[in-house]
Amino acid sequence: MATKLSLTFRFPVEKSPKPRKSKPAVPQLNCCNGYGFSKNDSGFRGQLSMKVNAVQDEAIQSSNSETTLLSQTIPPSSSKLVLVVGATGGVGQLVVASLLNRNIKSRLLLRDPEKAISLFGNQDEEKLQVVKGDTRNPADLYPSIFEGVTHVICCTGTTAFPSKRWDGDNTPERVDWEGVRNLVSALPSSLKRVVIVSSVGVTKFNELPWSIMNLFGVLKYKKKGEDFLCESGLPFTIIRAGRLTDGPYTSYDLNTLLKATAGQRRAVVIGQGDNLVGEVSRLVVAEACIQAMDIEFTEGKIYEINSVEGEGPGTDPEKWEELFKTARA
Repeated sequence: MATKLSLTFRFPVEKSPKPRKSKPAVPQLNCCNGYGFSKNDSGFRGQLSMKVNAVQDEAIQSSNSETTLLSQTIPPSSSKLVLVVGATGGVGQLVVASLLNRNIKSRLLLRDPEKAISLFGNQDEEKLQVVKGDTRNPADLYPSIFEGVTHVICCTGTTAFPSKRWDGDNTPERVDWEGVRNLVSALPSSLKRVVIVSSVGVTKFNELPWSIMNLFGVLKYKKKGEDFLCESGLPFTIIRAGRLTDGPYTSYDLNTLLKATAGQRRAVVIGQGDNLVGEVSRLVVAEACIQAMDIEFTEGKIYEINSVEGEGPGTDPEKWEELFKTARA
């Protein structure tokens, strides 16, 4: 049984937990294998502020909602270090923007680190770090990438049917199966949670209408990636998204994506058992990933998610917890 909760988006500031001992910073982040962002680029503040404002404006959709932007000079308020994989995609961009808005330290694993600068500007490496790597190549996933990481959000993916995005061997088999397998195999057992974005219909890829979408194997390979994670022994949550909306499917420009609107479809429907059919806002998927990291009972669970007309839960942890709690197969 799916559960619907119609509420309003809010963007709170995450409170600082008690400091937790962590391992030293990774030296490779500032060498040729990757880089940290400079603290001295004054142009970043306005650029990031515009993007965070865009996230808030599009997600809140409410005249009486209150929002608070963090000062860019405030150090990270969380002991988390979240590794975001697929951070330049439609969902991944929103995940990163929301983590920055919460002042949660992030590390991005990207094939092309230069894309991070074009999307997020030059950032203090105390808040945002970037490392170069390709999940399709196991040799790229060297252990120091995961040094100090507490949580992982994986938003990698490609198109279901042949397209320009398949150039360079970027097929569903290579990205959704081999890439996920390589990533999961490289992750340390010390992680608190691994959240992966998958798709509704993965358990029914031989049935109509899912078999049409699976003509080139996208659902089959996503399911293989899911199964590998489930059997890994790592603490995981899988978010199976409906058809993604809000923003061009081929857009890699954050400003373009954030100008998209969820319209009236802001309420969230969460189910289990792969029975949901419908659409979901990228804004909702990104928020679901972030919320699931901190909800203890979502560990080891798989959820499907759609968005429908009505007000949504925004970033309210209690409302998201209720949504996840009442979802039933």
